[in-house]
Amino acid sequence: MVLNDLGRKINGAIQSMSKANVIDEKVVDDMLKEIVRALMESDINIKLIQNLRNNVKASVNLDENTGAVNKKRNIQKAVMDELTRLVDPGVEAWKPKKGKSNVIMFVGLQGSGKTTTCTKLAAFYQRKNFKTCLVCTDTYTETDPVQLAHEGVSNFRKENFDIIIVDTSGRHKQEQELFDEMQQISLAINPDSTIFVMDGTIGQAADGQARAFKEAANVGSIIVTKMDGHAKGGGAISAVAATRCPIIFIGTGEHMHDLEPFAPGPFISKMMGMGDISGLMETVQDLRLDQNKDLMKKLEQGQFSIRDMYEQFTTILKMGPLSKVMGMMPGIPPELLAGSDAEGGNRIKRFMCIMDSMNAQELDGEGKEFVDQPQRLVRVARGSGTAVAEVETLLQQYKTFAAMVKKMGGQNGLFRNMQGMQQGGAGNPMFNPNRMQQAMKQLQGGGGIPNVPGMDIQGMINQMGGMAGMQNMMKNMMGGGGIPGMPATGGAGGMPDFAQMANMMKSMGMG
Repeated sequence: MVLNDLGRKINGAIQSMSKANVIDEKVVDDMLKEIVRALMESDINIKLIQNLRNNVKASVNLDENTGAVNKKRNIQKAVMDELTRLVDPGVEAWKPKKGKSNVIMFVGLQGSGKTTTCTKLAAFYQRKNFKTCLVCTDTYTETDPVQLAHEGVSNFRKENFDIIIVDTSGRHKQEQELFDEMQQISLAINPDSTIFVMDGTIGQAADGQARAFKEAANVGSIIVTKMDGHAKGGGAISAVAATRCPIIFIGTGEHMHDLEPFAPGPFISKMMGMGDISGLMETVQDLRLDQNKDLMKKLEQGQFSIRDMYEQFTTILKMGPLSKVMGMMPGIPPELLAGSDAEGGNRIKRFMCIMDSMNAQELDGEGKEFVDQPQRLVRVARGSGTAVAEVETLLQQYKTFAAMVKKMGGQNGLFRNMQGMQQGGAGNPMFNPNRMQQAMKQLQGGGGIPNVPGMDIQGMINQMGGMAGMQNMMKNMMGGGGIPGMPATGGAGGMPDFAQMANMMKSMGMG
């Protein structure tokens, strides 16, 4: 996302204070000057920027005798708080309820990505186990759009759909005819929520659009699209927040999974490279990993077969782009996530195709069959339409993962910690969101890595060789070439050199 560049610039401004032995007014002014420049480049309204600057200066007491380190920490927290306030409308958004039909009406200008966003939202709620459907109205057909919307919603209500999304037609500009039609459809279907889809590339001009639609169509929330390729996205979000209309999602790409729930705190935290633990936990919950108890038990015991790796690859593909998932982890630099998600996904699918050509004995084994009988490599390569070298690369990848699982298994291993992370206490199958929120605040406040009950984060990171070791592991997972010091393996399409990876693991205490 382009906003990662904004986060990098703001982080750079904050880090510049580390060069100063004494934190005085000049140091703070220089830092704020860099932050102001970065915010202006993102097309954020100058009045909002001035408020942020004044509030940061007012909240920092330079005369307090707390030492340079504590002053830097307080300044960083003040900047984070003001950035969060910049994109926070202070209004809670509507949420659908299960057990009833929730009617959602979409409105917006033509070209904003409204229809695409309708399908993305339907898919999002479908993953949450809602029964979803779409009603498409179009003024370019002979059917009256108001009648079409009314009959569609009525029929889907009878069929007990949980989410009924009504996509209204757009216009090239704000005009009275569009507003009149929206109001007629709204009266006919009586929506529980009206969502305005807005193009994020218009920057702070979003203020006028948001206010006009909010007044004309009783808009309850907003989805900002096209946040993946334009520097003005931050301006659009801050402008909408100023109208006190909540943003519920942001569109970050063209694919079905490129729709991210929006929350001010996690959004700023992720932009600043501090991760989004609550979003990560929600993603993990959606996968329902705890339902596969046999696999979890094997992982805890340090056991891992080729079939288990196949299941893990399937899970990874369900999670969406790897870079987005890893972007939720604290301490992962944005530049480390710049690899090709498409290439990584295709590489995983190619490996799964190879495993589809293996028999049950080979899948449930640990690769020993291929060592004892090398002709199996040729058979699997022919069956999957790949080269023998690719099969060998897959097996080497498996050995690396198996060694990692063995190291992370056991009574005090990472997988035991992961279960504690999801359970959060006896009788509670889900993690405690309040604890995770407290952990997030501690991270944002510069208090280091938090100690969440049921989850030894510091122990988990130490087990992976510290932050440097975790980042090295990330580089290998992202693959796709372009990783310094990681030459590609022949025929593997940019996979890392596994001899080097083995050495890396050894240096991390895993080999």
